[in-house]
Amino acid sequence: MALPAAIASFLASAEPAYADLKLCNRMSYVVEVAIGIDDKSATATRGWFRIDPAACRVVMQGPLTADRILLSARALGLYGSSPIPQNGNDTLCISPGDFVIAAARQCRTGQTPAPFTQITPTQADDGNMVAYLAEDSEYDDEQARLAGIQRLLVIAGYDAAPIDGVDGPKTQAALAAFLKSRGMPVDIAQAPNFFTMMVAAVQAPSATGLTWCNDTPHKVMAAVATDDGKTVVSRGWYRIDPGKCLHPDVTGQPKQIFSFAEAVDADNRTLKIKDKPLNWGGTKELCTRESKFEINEQGDCGSRGLAVTGFAAVDMSSGGKTLRFAMPL
Repeated sequence: MALPAAIASFLASAEPAYADLKLCNRMSYVVEVAIGIDDKSATATRGWFRIDPAACRVVMQGPLTADRILLSARALGLYGSSPIPQNGNDTLCISPGDFVIAAARQCRTGQTPAPFTQITPTQADDGNMVAYLAEDSEYDDEQARLAGIQRLLVIAGYDAAPIDGVDGPKTQAALAAFLKSRGMPVDIAQAPNFFTMMVAAVQAPSATGLTWCNDTPHKVMAAVATDDGKTVVSRGWYRIDPGKCLHPDVTGQPKQIFSFAEAVDADNRTLKIKDKPLNWGGTKELCTRESKFEINEQGDCGSRGLAVTGFAAVDMSSGGKTLRFAMPL
């Protein structure tokens, strides 16, 4: 198939030229971005481009001659279930890992449809075209970086809330305690690859708090519940990729913590081994739903359109607990 020039250049990663397209992340999440190029009768997609808070990345080189440029973004799995709204007007094909798809409107094996949103880049002072990823808080670069650090500290179990991009003694104390616990020097916070190192540290097992580790070859979706003696709150879903660990953001000092997790396929359907769902739970029945949720009333789940899920109590008496999800023997 003969592709329009804009798509052929996009797929071939042309040599640097003027008017490159840059995406800048002013969100409090480390994100992965896929780009769609819609040019006449052909549409191509390419991803994933990882962009840290307050960072920019060139995602397309050369003059922008396409009819439309489209964007799909996802946060890393450690943030939980789709914290970035997925509501684009176009549906194009993506793949889980790095990909280039020339005909992106007809998904093939290993590809899945995803919502893409049209973007309109503006010209920056350096002559390149730039578009910004933003959230409702409308952070500037400095605020986005600090909010990104605060969010990861909270996930790691440190009290850096609220996540507002505002510096102060509370955030600095949480960061110092985190770095010390991981054996990282204080000045590493200014390193260009700090978010890469911090994400890796957050995903490692910890001696404090609850840690989930996925020892299966499948994606695992998990939910956590906390009981403070008055209210039981269930919250999910958290995506845990194969070989990764994750700390759910449990705040305060709950009297009891509960956990549920299940392995899912590429379409987020529960995996079964010998006709039995591959999950890790228990006898404590709490409310959940298929999409992202936070539920603080646990009665009459079914009558409210919610699912009843069996959670397992987690023994936190030693101060920390790592739950490892493994394939059955």
